[in-house]
Amino acid sequence: MDNGLKIGIYGGSFNPIHNGHIALARQFLLSLSLGEVWFIVSPQNPLKRNNELLSDSMRFRLTEKALCNEPSMKASDVEFLLPKPSYTWNTLEKLSHDNPDATFTLLIGGDNWKVFNRWYRSDDILNNYAVAIYPRPGSTIDPSSLPGNVTLIDAQLLDISSTDIRRRVARGMSIEGMVPDSVLDDIRNIDFRNISI
Repeated sequence: MDNGLKIGIYGGSFNPIHNGHIALARQFLLSLSLGEVWFIVSPQNPLKRNNELLSDSMRFRLTEKALCNEPSMKASDVEFLLPKPSYTWNTLEKLSHDNPDATFTLLIGGDNWKVFNRWYRSDDILNNYAVAIYPRPGSTIDPSSLPGNVTLIDAQLLDISSTDIRRRVARGMSIEGMVPDSVLDDIRNIDFRNISI
């Protein structure tokens, strides 16, 4: 790894990954002058029914394949190897330990920022890492209220959701333009009828 590489940490279920995720990551790269964005695929939540998510391995494989033409983005399965449930603090500490020359910025939605004080060791995250927030519908944030190491990004969100993709595939509808071409056939061939949509 290059010394001093600035990396954005973008966690999510990516169930499945879509063009909106990638477009947002591109905006992060530019807005924050990041070297890379790492997509941290979160493991199955033990508190949720098993049929709410595609398998961990499938979501990671699809994310990895979807990013094959994005040299500044990569998929990470680091949380699969950590104790469950996965906490962002533990993830950041593990990544920092394994990549001591890198600087990590946590990328979260405005909805998550609203409840950030409830996150496990949220104060430690703020004391040790930069945080960048992107807007989510219904979550208005006053930039002047943010701590010094927290940035509000003026990102444009694409109107695409994983839920809509799952519904469309289950109903035999087109998802062209919603997901990268590299995973279009893979996602189109998943049987979502047995997945909660």
